[in-house]
Amino acid sequence: MSKLETLLTQIAQQHLGIETLQTRRSDSLDFHDVAVWCVRDALEAAFKAGIEEGRKVATSDKANS
Repeated sequence: MSKLETLLTQIAQQHLGIETLQTRRSDSLDFHDVAVWCVRDALEAAFKAGIEEGRKVATSDKANS
């Protein structure tokens, strides 16, 4: 699993109560009822993770210059 896939899975597990993001070809496993505040929390976590990754890249680029 890639770093991104791992991160997205962790966010889904923590904020949405979704065990895996893999398609399992079963409606009861692939479709979930999720509260809007949980979706908001998951989106916020993904946004913050993106900011953090951008900071890491910027810091790495400065160190390599």
